[in-house]
Amino acid sequence: MTRPVPPAAPSKIPATVVTGFLGAGKTTLLRHLIAHANGRRLAIIVNEFGTVGVDGDLLRACGIDSCGDEDIVELANGCLCCTVAEDFLPTMEALLARPQPPDHILIETSGLALPKPLLKAFDWPTMRSRVTVDGVIAVVDGPAAAAGRFAEEPLRPGATEHDSPLLEVYQDQLAAADLVLVNKSDLMDPATLARLHREIDSATARPVKILATSEGRVDPRVLLGLDAAAEDDLAGRPSLHDALGNHEHNDFESFVVDSGEIADPAAVIAALEALATGHEVLRVKGFLAVAAKPLRLLVQGVGQRFRHHYERPWGATEPRRSRLVVIGRSGLDRPAIEQAIRLAVG
Repeated sequence: MTRPVPPAAPSKIPATVVTGFLGAGKTTLLRHLIAHANGRRLAIIVNEFGTVGVDGDLLRACGIDSCGDEDIVELANGCLCCTVAEDFLPTMEALLARPQPPDHILIETSGLALPKPLLKAFDWPTMRSRVTVDGVIAVVDGPAAAAGRFAEEPLRPGATEHDSPLLEVYQDQLAAADLVLVNKSDLMDPATLARLHREIDSATARPVKILATSEGRVDPRVLLGLDAAAEDDLAGRPSLHDALGNHEHNDFESFVVDSGEIADPAAVIAALEALATGHEVLRVKGFLAVAAKPLRLLVQGVGQRFRHHYERPWGATEPRRSRLVVIGRSGLDRPAIEQAIRLAVG
């Protein structure tokens, strides 16, 4: 008698973790992936360090049918590496419980997050049977890395021991990666790009493919379908914080500056550039409401480099207000920064 053939085990849903320091271009990469989903049902989890999210709003503005507003979940005010049980696992369970679960899950970590604690969550029994980490993509701000932004730092005034939190986060993100994207490569000369490629290659714990990109434009077939099963290779992705258990963010802080409509965007951008020079501001992002303009102005700043463009029309019921998120090293002179921004706004 022929024995019945047991049913095939259901295939796991692939998840891609997109990591990278503040302003590297993670959200731009995700927008590109959404625009080239080719009918694939995507779900996106966006994590931001501050209390106000900007990246999720940018992704929702893509307007792609296969990735609606309900498919973008925003987790603000913390790093997933520190809130796995409280925020990440319930969010994943809700996505998996849908009548039509996503074909692929994209997870954008905060720029200050360590990937390793997040990867460990996929080894939990409730996750391991349903989801696999298809790959970890580390996005690097090429010009910033080449300029030594993540190099060893000198002792800060008043410090009693050497610490380099920027370098630690950068190294941990590279160590977890299956693929490294050197973004903004169009702003680099070939010799500098080649030097950075060698530096990244020597900093990774195992052989990792490194690609140069601009504006996050990469064929999705290169990024999705890596089949890395990173949850099975945790030991091969060492973290500087493995022995510490938890990762603290006391080295960084974030706050929001709200204001009304502005008259002169150039004056605001100039003030932000000056603040980045005079304070330890790492990242500025948000939107400005410009008087008499129907479109909102998107502002993105990394260190002293700022970009801005009119992004989309203001919604009919959306309050026309300016809102900027400021992220920097702990000890920022918040009153001085807020005052300078509000003086520029007028």
